[in-house]
Parts: sequence; structure tokens; C-alpha cells
Amino acid sequence: MRNLADTIARLSANRNRSFGQSPGGPDRLSDMPDFGSNPGQLDARIFVPTGLPQGAPLVVVLHGCTQTAAGYDHAAGWSRLAEREGFAVLYPQQRRSNNPNLCFNWFVPGDIRRDQGEALSIRQMIETLSSTQRLDPDRVYVAGLSAGGAMASVMLATYPEVFAGGAIIAGLPYATAASVPEAFDRMRGHGAPDQRELQKKLEEASDHAGPWPRISVWHGSADQTVAASNALLTVGQWQGVHGAAGEASREEIVDGHRRLAWDNSEGTEAIEYYLVQGMPHGTPLDTADGLSHSAPYMIDTGISSTQHIGRFWGLVESGSARILSASSRSRPEGAGARAAGGAKHRETRSGFTPHEAIGGARQIIEKALRKAGLR
Repeated sequence: MRNLADTIARLSANRNRSFGQSPGGPDRLSDMPDFGSNPGQLDARIFVPTGLPQGAPLVVVLHGCTQTAAGYDHAAGWSRLAEREGFAVLYPQQRRSNNPNLCFNWFVPGDIRRDQGEALSIRQMIETLSSTQRLDPDRVYVAGLSAGGAMASVMLATYPEVFAGGAIIAGLPYATAASVPEAFDRMRGHGAPDQRELQKKLEEASDHAGPWPRISVWHGSADQTVAASNALLTVGQWQGVHGAAGEASREEIVDGHRRLAWDNSEGTEAIEYYLVQGMPHGTPLDTADGLSHSAPYMIDTGISSTQHIGRFWGLVESGSARILSASSRSRPEGAGARAAGGAKHRETRSGFTPHEAIGGARQIIEKALRKAGLR
């Protein structure tokens, strides 16, 4: 792991850089003010379609740093998809008092353990909304971008019995970092625990023995903010509990981008991984779908992660995905090859700013140094 002096030097180099702003657009969400003790001090925003019947599914969506729930929803289109397909949406929302750049604290031990901090607040939101709207407890799903993707990993690991599926977009595995310096290193692809250690952390996060949530992982090949190796580590973390180790069950090109899938011991797809060609850090969208809009970190790549994730979870009927080629039991590239592939496409970055989390984390470190008398 890089030392603290190196971390501070890198933070200083980023001092004058600008960071992405929250996607704009109309706010389709409502507040849910009361949902429990809320130890993580988060806000809850919801979308429940008019006339939603009892027993409908629930999708939990976790925004990235600098973003708001309403902004992410406007760009990704989850509430529009919910209206069309018949499910409720819950957006936990970070407060600046917890993190100056609105990042979920996926690297803070007190926020990522079962029945503690932000993780418990999100669990309380799910329980409250599911109860008041009489939603189906067996069809609850969670997705997130970047720090929100890392927090989705937290929720899936600490409350696996709650979720039927999850999606980690440009995120990281569960419990890969326990401090700000470690978080920087993991984002850059340095010093992560090996696959067996990550699998052990997942197994120890709860006493759950299965069944396990289906996992969808998305990452851009040109992501210079969160290394694409984190996507492969996330896949590896979940392979153990799903009995899906080894080579992929199938590989195909979907809407122009590579998809790998691993079957569990019952022959059902349990894990999928999309490598979005040429995409920098963000959520892949297809703005021609009538659901989504481009914004910082919300990128029109011609593939709708919102719709494909919904389809993988069984919330959206199989439809118009353009599958150009497919093969069964093909071996995926190794982590080194994948990282090299990402490096080749960095020139397509198109001026996107560095990771929004750096700003919030920088302030956290500087505040800590001031308190320690070092600034």
C-alpha cells in the first residue's frame, strides 16, 4: 500500500481540479422522512408508481459522489423504468455532514458492517418502504455507481438474505479498504486482497448460507478513476458462494460491448460482467431508449445498463439487445490482460474529470491532519 505521504502528495496535486456536478433535471422523487433510528444519518427518497399493486418488486439505487438521488434518477431513468414495468424505487441519499462530496462511506468500518452505520440506515429504509407499500420481500434489488457501487457491494455482502440481485457499476468489492489511504490505493488497482481473502470477507459479513443474490458488474475499459481490475475482483468475490469459479460459461457482444457470464451449480446465470468499450468512469446509458439523459458520469455509450440490469434481474422482459456474437464455456481474459485492454482506450476519455470521491476524501484527510496539528 502507498504510504500516507504519497497519498497526501497525490491529493495536493488534485487540489485545483474541478469535480463533476450533480446531473440536473426534474425531481420525480418523494421524501420518506421516518424509517427508523437511522444511525448513518442518511436521507431516503422514493418513487412509487401510481396504482402499484401489492407484491411489487423494489429497486434500491445508490448515487455516486457529488450526485443527488434526483439527479441520478433523471439521468439513469430508474423511475421511468419503474413506471413502465411496475416496481418501486428507493434512493438512499448521502448528506454533506457525513461526507463533503456526498460519497457513501464504503471505506469506513463503522458504516459497512451489518447492523451498523450507513448500512443499517439503508436496511431500515428498505424494511419501512417494503412494509408500507406491501412490496415483495423476495424481489428486492440494489444497484449503485462508483462509491454507490461500492456501497451496493456492502449491502449485498452484509444483508444477502434481503436481496435477490445486485449491480455494481464502476465500483469495488466489499471490504477491500478500511481507510481513506487504502481507498485511494484500491481505486487505482493497488494492494487489494486476493480472491480467496475477498471471498472470506464476504462469507464472514453475515451468517447467511444461501441462496445468494445474482450479481451484475459493469466497468468502462477507459476508466482512469476506478481501475477495471476492481470489476474482476468483484466477480471473483462472488464466484465462491455461487459455485461459479473458473472460466465463463459464455461470452458475447451485446449492443457492441463484451459480456461474460458465469453459471452457478444449477446452471443458472449467477454473475455477469460487462466491459464497456472506451467508456471512462460512469454509468453506461443509451439515451435513445426514452429513459435516460447524459450528464457528468452518466455516459451515452449505446448500451442501457438500467434496462440490461433490469432484464438480468427479471424485471424487464427480454427484448431488443443486439447480440452480435456468442460462445459457450469460453475463458475470460486474465486481470492483467483486462487492465492492458483498459489502458489502450484511455485516449477516448474526452475530458472527464478525476474521480469525484477524491475531493471528498481529500477534505477528510486534510481535516484529520489539521486536528492532529499537522496542517
